[in-house]
Formats: sequence, C-alpha cells, structure tokens
Amino acid sequence: MAGAGRVVALTGAGISTDSGIPDFRGPQGLWTRDPAAEKMSNLQAYQGSREVRERTWQARLVHPGWHAEPNAAHRALVRLEESGKLTQIVTQNIDRLHQKAGSSPERVLELHGTMFESVCLSCDDHRDMRSALERVRAGETDPPCLVCGGILKSATISFGQKLDRELLTAARLAVEASDLLLVAGSSLSVQPAAGLVSVASRTGADVVICNGSETPYDSLASAVVRGPLGETLPALTP
Repeated sequence: MAGAGRVVALTGAGISTDSGIPDFRGPQGLWTRDPAAEKMSNLQAYQGSREVRERTWQARLVHPGWHAEPNAAHRALVRLEESGKLTQIVTQNIDRLHQKAGSSPERVLELHGTMFESVCLSCDDHRDMRSALERVRAGETDPPCLVCGGILKSATISFGQKLDRELLTAARLAVEASDLLLVAGSSLSVQPAAGLVSVASRTGADVVICNGSETPYDSLASAVVRGPLGETLPALTP
C-alpha cells in the first residue's frame, strides 16, 4: 500500500455491515438467515410473481440503507483518495455510503446500481425511489409505472439482469491502469465484478483482499487480511 501509486478499491457488502446493513452470505447474512429472501434479488422471480414483488416493496420500505451512516472503513477510503493514491472505487453496494462519507461521486462506479432510484422494466423510466415508496405507504402494494403501467423495481442489478456495459468497461480500464487492487468486504462470488481480480493479476497489479472469510481469489492475492473492515482498512490507509 505504501508503495502503490494508483489504487482501485473493489468494495462489497462487508464494508457496510458496521453501518447496520447486513451482508448476504455471511453468518448473519440476509440470505443465510432467510434463504427465501434471495428470490427478491432474482429478476425472473420478481417479474413472474406479484407476491415476490409485494414482499420486496415492503422490504424496501424498511431497508436500513435509508438511515445508515458511513463507518470507519468508508472514511478510510476517503483518506486514501485525499492522499492521491485512490483513483477509483468500484462498488457492488447500492447504499451510496461511499459518496455520503465524502468520496468523489465521479470516482465511484456503482456496478450494481442504487436503491435510491426506481426503474420501469418496460419503458426504462427512472424516478426517485421515495416517490414510489410513498405510493406503497398509501396502499399500493405493487405500484406500476406511472408512464406505461409496467413493473417497477429498484434501479439495482438483480440476478439474471445484465450490468451496464459502459460501467463495467470503465471498471476494467481502471483496474488495468492500477498497480494495486484493494478488495474490501466482497466474497468475490458474483461475476463479473469478481473477475476484476483476475484482470488485476494479469496486468501485474498487486491484489490485497480484506474480507471476513475466504474468497475464491485468495490465491491470487499478494496479501490477505482478515478481520473487521472498520479496523483493518484504517490500519492500511493513510
């Protein structure tokens, strides 16, 4: 880290657990505790079942991301950016806590979208998610698109849904230009984001993986750091 000049951070759900947002596959993860909840992140299940959509809308109402605050791990990356080393944050998270902590929005690539916007699956109309949630609170259990009547969902990437090609290209280019990829809080089990580790390895960049458990890419890492990210990331950054 001390000798790196161009650092890219790849962050996952584990960086936000200290902010009160549970991860998915950890011991206390959302899907670990409630396997049926994974259906809410499956595009085919969401489109095909009104019941799944209704449950998902209720979950959106109480998502901890609405009130979460950045933690020490997010702030550590802000300091790394301020030092001039961090060139890009590629995040799998939808909570925008990096931006809330003070990371430059133009340096944050949200590969999996954001929970703060809604999108119509038919006409691609985007709106502030809060307006859709107000309709749910008013009694609409599965609010349709106000433009075309199509199915609404959060502007996040579900299983079975393609990532934005431009964002993914930008992420790959950033990693190819880096000399160190810092993985923070990702189980590296979801493609194509996890494949960025292979990109870094092929181009000769060091890979540092900070995660609470083993990942499939640990063998490619120059260093693997275990422990709470609220402690490990501040120790690694200026």
